[in-house]
Amino acid sequence: MMDYKKLIEDAVKRIREECRGKAIIALSGGVDSSVSAVLAHRAIGEDLIPIFVDTGFMREGEPERIREVFGDMNLRVVDARERFLKALEGVSDPEEKRKIIGETFIRIFEEEARKVGARYLIQGTIYPDRIESEGGIKSHHNVGGLPINIEFDGIIEPIADLYKDEVRILARELGLPPEISERMPFPGPGLAVRIIGEVTREKLEVVRRANTIVEEELREFKPWQAFAAVVERGTGVKGDVRVHGWIVAVRAVESRDGMTASPIEIPWDRLRRISSRITGEIPDVARVVYDITPKPPATIEYE
Repeated sequence: MMDYKKLIEDAVKRIREECRGKAIIALSGGVDSSVSAVLAHRAIGEDLIPIFVDTGFMREGEPERIREVFGDMNLRVVDARERFLKALEGVSDPEEKRKIIGETFIRIFEEEARKVGARYLIQGTIYPDRIESEGGIKSHHNVGGLPINIEFDGIIEPIADLYKDEVRILARELGLPPEISERMPFPGPGLAVRIIGEVTREKLEVVRRANTIVEEELREFKPWQAFAAVVERGTGVKGDVRVHGWIVAVRAVESRDGMTASPIEIPWDRLRRISSRITGEIPDVARVVYDITPKPPATIEYE
């Protein structure tokens, strides 16, 4: 059985040894980056500067929540919504999207690091990120999506050997609140990888609202992960008028570490309610489908 107190001590010691000066940490508010931030703060204190990059690809209310939770840790917020949208303009290939997002992130971190004199980047990479990137399944923005040339003296990854369930235990051991320790996984590239094809403002607004509905309706079933994705357009009828609206796929899975996953059996009346809410509250959605594919052969996220 893993000794998490010893793990914390070792991680703090390792960060102190590797980080010889100021460091910034890529903070998203998820459990991985939050645990890394607490470990790094214990190790180097005021020499740590958390950076939250608002990509425009976050869930509803996410930027405001992150300011509230981490505002007392020298948090710097970068509004990069237009920059990310412009960088992804006309791009449909999933792997290209991930690499563009990864490079845009790192360039912003480099710019912010110059402003505060930081030479190190700390990030919440975990073991499945490395496996999937190195195995060619998909490039995670913080691993395979990183550019070759990086200005930092070093990238420090204090939890890179842990699985998601182990990170959650570590979060509890560190005293992080349940809203962080038990939070559903959310992809680093955000809603951009829950949109098939080009990322546009219209699709972002649709998928953001649909995600909120899915999370609200499925919270009581305690899924490992539940979300909505915009997959394409299809025909429908609204108010006796033919429409060509978005198709939204709903996905809810149970998993231990994200390496494999099984779809959750959701009661029919709840699925009907989700469909009714999404098509009723989002005018541009024509139909809703429920994805029952396990991982493998599918991945959990759509891109």
